[in-house]
Amino acid sequence: GTPREAAAFGEVLLVAVPYSALPSVGKDLASQIKGKVVIDASNPIVNRDGDIAKWAREKGAGLASAELLPGARIVRAFNAIGYSRMAVAHSQAERIGMPMASDDAKAVEVASRLVREIGYEPVLIGALAMGKHLIPGTPLAGERSPEQIRQIAATLN
Repeated sequence: GTPREAAAFGEVLLVAVPYSALPSVGKDLASQIKGKVVIDASNPIVNRDGDIAKWAREKGAGLASAELLPGARIVRAFNAIGYSRMAVAHSQAERIGMPMASDDAKAVEVASRLVREIGYEPVLIGALAMGKHLIPGTPLAGERSPEQIRQIAATLN
């Protein structure tokens, strides 16, 4: 179906688009995403997304996404591990952690169940404002154990 049909149908939505497309997603799907858990896997990459990526990095990617997807119950997740490793990282002997950030405890519960189902261990690093640390090139980027994520997250603000 179309993105609108998928958003209307889904109980939980995963949004993984170039960050420059996020404003359109928020506008085009406003009524379909309102009140739903939205797992935000989009990252603001300056050389790809331009000015909106600069703005999102200054504001913080989690807070920027919440502004661009109003009414959605945002959980930032699937941002720190590169897409090329996503399919294989979960199959390692030691469970890999999936850092997440959100202001919505119930949304985190839902997202955590999904993260576990696909073979990762969810690790809440804090409120949505901490979502700024879930971007390639930040200390939490890459494959880490849950304990390593907790240790690194404790040093961030």
